Formats: sequence, C-alpha cells, structure tokens
Amino acid sequence: MKINEAEQAIGITKKNIRFYEQEGLLNPSRNLSNGYRDYSEQDIETLRQIKLLRKLDIPLEEIRRLLSGNFTLEDCLRRHLIVLDRRQKNIEANAKFCHRLLSENVELNALQMQDLLAEMEDLEKGGTKFMDIKKGDRQQRKKGALAGAILAILFMAFFLGILLWASLIDPAHMPPLPILLLLAAMPVLGIIGTLAALLERLKEIKGGELDEASKY
Repeated sequence: MKINEAEQAIGITKKNIRFYEQEGLLNPSRNLSNGYRDYSEQDIETLRQIKLLRKLDIPLEEIRRLLSGNFTLEDCLRRHLIVLDRRQKNIEANAKFCHRLLSENVELNALQMQDLLAEMEDLEKGGTKFMDIKKGDRQQRKKGALAGAILAILFMAFFLGILLWASLIDPAHMPPLPILLLLAAMPVLGIIGTLAALLERLKEIKGGELDEASKY
C-alpha cells in the first residue's frame, strides 16, 4: 500500500505518517522497483494503534515503549490515568480560582494582586499547576524569530532571483563578471547570516532566555 492509500485508509496525513517513521514508531519496507514506501497490513494496523493512542493524548515516548514491547498496555494506561487525574485536578483548581475572582465582582485594578499571587504560589507548592508564563513567552519569541528570518530570506532570495533572471535575459548589458559575482554574493551571504542568527536565537530561547518583560 502506498502512502496516499495509507492516508485515506486511516485518516492520518502523509506528514504525520512520515513523522511517526522519523520517530521510529513505524518502519515500512521499500518497493525495490520504484523505491517508494510500501505499507503492509501490519504497518496499517500499527498506524491505527498510534492514532488511537494519540487521540487519548498518550505521549510519543510512551507509545514507542509500548510498540517496542517494553511496556504493556495496562501499564501505559494506568500511568496515563495518573497524568489525566493530575491534569483534571489542576483544571478544577484553576476553575475554582476563576470562579472565586468572579464572585468578588470587582474590577482588575481592585484585586489584591500581591495576596492573590502569593496564594497561587502556595497552591503551586502543593502541586497545583497554573499556566507556565515563561514557556508561553518562549513560544511567542520563537514564532517572532522564525517570521522575521523567513521574511528576510525571502527578500534576499527575491533580489538574487531578479539578478539571475536579468543576467539570463540581457547578459550584454550586465556589469562585469566580478561585480556580478559580488552582487550575487551579497544576498547569499545575507541568507547564510540570517540562518546562523536564527539558529543562535532559537538556542537562546530554548535555553530559557529571560528579558525584562518575562521576569515573572
């Protein structure tokens, strides 16, 4: 079965199927005549198992251990029920806190912020989980860094494309070759520099870089 057929049979996108392969959850054979992936009935059944477990929000690492035989379904589900129980208690604690604030019927400026934050910290020490602000900020900074880098790369790639197009359409009116190479090298170096800066920025964000706006 080809990947398009597997996608239709199971309802998992080709992108996700390839992702599961990269994660080592699936290892389809290759058709020797064309090199395409050939999904067996066992592969299809494995994908159905993965789909069910992911719909239950079971982490990939747990699924990997389960599929490799290092974990039984009973162990997996019992562990996941503990996680869901904790998550439910956290949601209930968050909802209770919101209901209490709502019942006070006051505006934001009238709330005793210091006392409320201290109370939340005490609840967190007891195991309650509120929103991880730093994690949310990191996601936003990551999106901003990616968007900025993509725009810069597209601009420089557009300039390079125009330059190459002009050199092919009307080579007689182009500047000397050394100058042309210099002009072409500028956007190429710019793209390389942008990618290097992006990688460095992502490392900083992943490492938990803090700025004044996120020092909660």
